[in-house]
Amino acid sequence: MNVEVTPLPGIGVRKDFAIRGGRRIGVVTHRDGRIELIISKSDDPDACLAELPLTVDEAGALANLLGAPQLVAQLTEEHRDLPGIHTRQIPVGAPFDGRTLGDTALRTRTGVSVVAVMRAGQVHPSPTPDFTLTAGDLMVTVGTSEGLDNAVKILKRG
Repeated sequence: MNVEVTPLPGIGVRKDFAIRGGRRIGVVTHRDGRIELIISKSDDPDACLAELPLTVDEAGALANLLGAPQLVAQLTEEHRDLPGIHTRQIPVGAPFDGRTLGDTALRTRTGVSVVAVMRAGQVHPSPTPDFTLTAGDLMVTVGTSEGLDNAVKILKRG
């Protein structure tokens, strides 16, 4: 995918790419820190059909929604020939906000491995037990169906 980066003098930077239908989708990061999701008109890639202002938290949540499924799909494909092994993204609930991955004891309690944590559009691969979690993080996990179901319950309720 070819992402074009366009400096916008006095405004910030536009980063976008063409999607299948010919429109462009991207982000304008303003010099003052504001972020806008933009979608171009199909007949004019320089004219915006929609501009959606996003907070930093909203931009991070959107990045997690878009990035985590790709990572899970890749891991699922890699584990396709291993019967009984599944990959799932699991949200971190409030009981573990500000606590460490080690506090969850997921591997000990469920046999599930945490492959990565997605936060605000950033992938944190192979987190160590001292990795501090934030409510809303998405854990990318690998394990049995039963272990993954139990991990969901733990991360939701504590």
